[in-house]
Amino acid sequence: MGGDHDRTSENETLRGTASAGPRVRRLTVTTHLVLVFLVTAPLTAALPVAVASAAEVVPRPSIPPASTEPIVPIPESRGQDPNRVELGQQLFHDVRLSRDRGRSCATCHPLDRGGMDGRTRALTADGTTHMRNTPTVFNVGLSSYFNWDGIGDTLEAHADIVLRNPRLMNMTWPEILSRLGAVEDYAARFRAAYADGLTRSNVLDALASFERGLNTPDSRFDRYLRGDRHALTESERRGYELFKGYGCVTCHQGINVGGNMFQKFGVFPEADVMLLDGDLGRYLVTRIARDRGVFRVPSLRNVAVTAPYFHDGRVPSLELAVDTMARVQLGRTLRREEIRMVVQFLESLTGRYRGQPVGLASPGVP
Repeated sequence: MGGDHDRTSENETLRGTASAGPRVRRLTVTTHLVLVFLVTAPLTAALPVAVASAAEVVPRPSIPPASTEPIVPIPESRGQDPNRVELGQQLFHDVRLSRDRGRSCATCHPLDRGGMDGRTRALTADGTTHMRNTPTVFNVGLSSYFNWDGIGDTLEAHADIVLRNPRLMNMTWPEILSRLGAVEDYAARFRAAYADGLTRSNVLDALASFERGLNTPDSRFDRYLRGDRHALTESERRGYELFKGYGCVTCHQGINVGGNMFQKFGVFPEADVMLLDGDLGRYLVTRIARDRGVFRVPSLRNVAVTAPYFHDGRVPSLELAVDTMARVQLGRTLRREEIRMVVQFLESLTGRYRGQPVGLASPGVP
């Protein structure tokens, strides 16, 4: 919720108090080997695997069993307490959670527009610009870390950071609980959903419960993985083979096609990928030298509808993002036809939310 946590002096004070809610055990990879990395929604990776040369024709792919693939489909549904989910949805859209009552979580993460604001960089509460692009909130519960620098490793911790960040919601817990407690509907709904009613941990749990339900299953690629041979076009299947063959799946794999590791932006550095604004990435959280310029690898689900790309939103198109990642993460220059096929594959990762394709405005989506 909110734009990516702005790296200001409050980072040090928030980091030590961000833990909230139950911890979830995750399989997480945090390697800094020279492999690959994609910064916001594009392509990345570089494995020393045997691949077809640029002059060779990509073989016609057959449909493999889903269990053999590095990417797995999103389940159709996840069992959650409906009372807590509905309460979290109300909180997600409530401006009472910001000091000036001028913004809600949905301000930066509108669910009818890809779960992100579409800006190059997010706006702060006072109208100034963040260092970073706002990532989509869709499928956020499938990732292992949150924000571009991974300062939060649970949804509850992430919500706590955003609510108390002076440049985002700028609230304190006494203020939040006082405002919500003054609304009889909230008091009653918290009593119905939680034995101890309205508390800090229950506010965070309700928000996290709603966010865990923001999954977007039923993409054409997921249908392909489940055995629907006709879900992808020939060009899209060839794009997927390139995506695997060039090693992009090193970082973009699993159920969320990313979101579970960190990587340096610019394994093969070029002038146009140097840190434009001095954003040191994960180093600002860990203070470990090797984390300079390292960012969380984003999910590629719904990537076709979540432009602009990379942590700073510098790239406006998916074609340019793929070309950039090939050069600076793989050390390759892709042919135009290869870029076209990879982009077509990435477009097949667009899922559905409440029956509507992600990115299409719908009156039924709050």
